[in-house]
Amino acid sequence: MSVAVSRDLTVQVSEDTNVVKLIDRQQTLRTAIQRGEPKCLGVSQVMLGLMVMSYSIPLHFTLQTEVVNFGVPWWSGLTFITAGVVAIVLDKHCTMKILQVCLMASGVSIVLSVVAVIIYSVDINRNPGLPCIKTSPENCNEEHYATTLSRGLKSSLLLFTLAQTAISAIVCFLLFRQRRNFGQYATLTQAAPSTPTSFSPTDLN
Repeated sequence: MSVAVSRDLTVQVSEDTNVVKLIDRQQTLRTAIQRGEPKCLGVSQVMLGLMVMSYSIPLHFTLQTEVVNFGVPWWSGLTFITAGVVAIVLDKHCTMKILQVCLMASGVSIVLSVVAVIIYSVDINRNPGLPCIKTSPENCNEEHYATTLSRGLKSSLLLFTLAQTAISAIVCFLLFRQRRNFGQYATLTQAAPSTPTSFSPTDLN
């Protein structure tokens, strides 16, 4: 910021070119992040988290396997929802601090998604569907229906989790690239005045 005093004692405060450049770069950061549509990706993460948690409810009424015992759909679903909410906040309030939080949340989401995929795969492999034993000409035994329902739900949860892994990986890639490009501007906290400001001396008489 530069200060100039004219002959009539009027003080003019003009913009600092360095601050203006930093503000322009911050606006460029906002535009670059919004171009990646973090809000849409965040909404997708929230929806997947809700679907994972809702699809897991019937599993509590079937056979109790590793997926239910470890509560995989619940902690993975909550992680997806948290990562999605942070991405939505980033779209509205684009700062380097929120960007780093979103990057961290998406990274945790990837790790937990991979762990959940492994548990789902092991659970499905260890608990195959039981063959149909006819209890009547048209019906099978209850164990057959229970295992078939359980495997179907776990397969759906596995697909949802794989989709979440892909979305979180995309978010991480986009945010990491933007943080690397604009990380040096994280210290900018406030903007300079957009127009020169004039101060007139007070009347000493």
